[in-house]
Amino acid sequence: MTERLQNTTFFPPVETALADPNGLLAMGGDLSVARLLDAYRHGIFPWFNPGEPILWWCPDPRMVLVPGEVRVTRSLARRLRNGGFELRVDSAFADVMRACAAPREDAGGTWISPAMVAAYSRLFEAGYAHSVETWRDGQLVGGLYGVAIGRMFYGESMFSREADASKVALVRLAQQLQRWEFGLIDCQMETPHLASMGARTMPRTAFTARLTELVNLPHRSGPWTFDP
Repeated sequence: MTERLQNTTFFPPVETALADPNGLLAMGGDLSVARLLDAYRHGIFPWFNPGEPILWWCPDPRMVLVPGEVRVTRSLARRLRNGGFELRVDSAFADVMRACAAPREDAGGTWISPAMVAAYSRLFEAGYAHSVETWRDGQLVGGLYGVAIGRMFYGESMFSREADASKVALVRLAQQLQRWEFGLIDCQMETPHLASMGARTMPRTAFTARLTELVNLPHRSGPWTFDP
C-alpha cells in the first residue's frame, strides 16, 4: 500500500517505497514550496499525469551524474566551441518548463502540467529552481531545468529544438557545478541518453547518504550567474 499524505510536509521513509512500480512512495499532498523542498532534501520527487493524484517517488537504483565526470565527445566539444550557441542561466525559467512540456515525437502526453509549471516557478522565485538555456539568434532552442539545495542539483527535464542544444546546456551546467563544488546531479531514472553523457546508477542507500551531506552545505540562492 502507498501512504497517503495528510496536511503535513513529512514523508514516509524512502526505504518503504514500492519495488513495483519502482520507487512509488506516497500520494496526495500539495506542491507547496515547503513540501517540495522537504521532498528533495530526502531524495523524493513528484511525477504524475494531469488529473491523477500527486505521486511521490524515490527509485532504487538512482541515476546520477558527478559534475566532473560529464562525458564530452569530440563532436560535442566542437559544438560547444563553434556551434554558435549562446548560453544563459535563469533568464527564461517558465519558458524552459513549457518547452519541456511540449509534445514529443517519441512520447505521448506530458507530466509537466500548468500546476507543475506554477509550483516550480514558485521554487524559482524562492531561489531554489534554475534553468540553463541554449539560445541562437535570440531564439530559445534548448535547455534544462532543475532544483538546487546546498551543493546538490536535481535535474528535472530538458528539451532540444536543434541537435545537441540540450547536451550543450547540460555540459555547461556540469562544468559550473564542478567549479562550485557541487557533488551530484540527480538524473532520477536510468536512460541510455544520460548514460552516454557519463551518468551512472547508484544504490538508493548510497544516494540518500550522499544527499544528506550535500543538502546541508551552504546554499547558493538564485538567480544564478555562471562564470564566463
